[in-house]
Amino acid sequence: MTRGEHGISRKGISDNALKVLYRLNSAGFEAYLVGGCVRDLIVGLHPKDFDVVTNATPDEVKELFKNCRLIGRRFRLAHVVFGREIIEVATFRGHHQSEPEKSDKKSDKKSNKEVLGKQSQEGQILRDNVFGSIEEDAERRDFTVNAMYYRVTDFTVTDFANGMDAIKNKRIELIGDPETRYREDPVRMLRAVRFAAKLDMTISDDSVEAIRRLGSLLSNIPPARLFEEVLKLFISGQGLQTYDLMNKYDLIQPLLPQLAPLLVDAQSRESQFIRQVLINTDNRINTGMRVTPAFLYAAFLWYPIEEYCQKMMDEAGLNHFDAFNIAINDVLHRQVQRIMIPKRFTTTMREIWQLQLRLPKRFGRRAYQMLEHPRFRAAYDFLLLRGQIEGGQLLELADWWTSFQEASVEQRKTMLIKLRDEEGGAVRRPRKRRTNKKPKSTASNPSPQ
Repeated sequence: MTRGEHGISRKGISDNALKVLYRLNSAGFEAYLVGGCVRDLIVGLHPKDFDVVTNATPDEVKELFKNCRLIGRRFRLAHVVFGREIIEVATFRGHHQSEPEKSDKKSDKKSNKEVLGKQSQEGQILRDNVFGSIEEDAERRDFTVNAMYYRVTDFTVTDFANGMDAIKNKRIELIGDPETRYREDPVRMLRAVRFAAKLDMTISDDSVEAIRRLGSLLSNIPPARLFEEVLKLFISGQGLQTYDLMNKYDLIQPLLPQLAPLLVDAQSRESQFIRQVLINTDNRINTGMRVTPAFLYAAFLWYPIEEYCQKMMDEAGLNHFDAFNIAINDVLHRQVQRIMIPKRFTTTMREIWQLQLRLPKRFGRRAYQMLEHPRFRAAYDFLLLRGQIEGGQLLELADWWTSFQEASVEQRKTMLIKLRDEEGGAVRRPRKRRTNKKPKSTASNPSPQ
């Protein structure tokens, strides 16, 4: 397709991506923009990332760029670093052999493809450093809309899998047999849902049917990789649409197994709470405000913690405080086995949860001390969302904290006095300072030890 047919302009392409393309071309290599960035430019979106594909090997790319680092074992990639922007450069992927080649009797060395490419018995690709041609690379792409290659030397786009037709028909279609492609990389199921929500498209029937059958394969994906993939699902500005599709295709269970049973009823407080959290998250992202994964995961696991806490109180006879802390530890431990949430986020999650128990305690200096807590705002927002869903005393408590934050110094004093009178709190008189005088020592009344 010529420039007039695809409509992509260099003005929409990152300057750093263009630098990478030009230098690879100048060194005699083929180089293209590929995948999501080409797709987004065609549909009129601004890509967040620009990926380059080339016939240069990772080592050859590293020789061309001093600001390059090689990453990955499963997928060997070159990252060309320009400050905060990273241009990912991949070498054309080739096909894996259907059967291992027999080793030479005179040599125990395996063939290049055997060493660089490896699949599990279930068909999942464990190592994918088999290099090939651009045509092979296109066949290895996951979706038809992602198999379009932009060449800066003549401003053309080569569409290998009728991606333009898929865009016009608003269809997400896999290249090849859906079951085979999902088995190669189960994360493609999550990507199908994410692209459908992002691009307002529908997933083809054969691809959907395979998702419902093979969703459990996500348990084979390393927890660390799933953390990044789940972030893309819910912190993209289309979190609610993505969540609805994941519910529809039964993909919540393999990712959040402790939450999934609580979402069976769409009208339950748990379902309403998650939906409202995602609505608020989407609004913040789409208006340029900051969001943290800690808040989102705290919401996902709140009701599983509450349920487990109640179970510990009923079965083990523990008080609420002890049961609550045990529930936090156990629920979090189970979740990180499925999705590896970094400690910097789990620490914040714990603080948000624990502050839910402290926010009702407002007498004396506690209310002022709470305002100064570094996680107060996140905990308050969390409480407010809970109050909006559950109502009753929880909503009254959230409204009180809303008013207390906005009140003047004198108004805050009045609010605390009124609260004390309403709830029957006793006035705490200041303690008398202890003197340093020692009691006189007598034989019959010796001084205390």
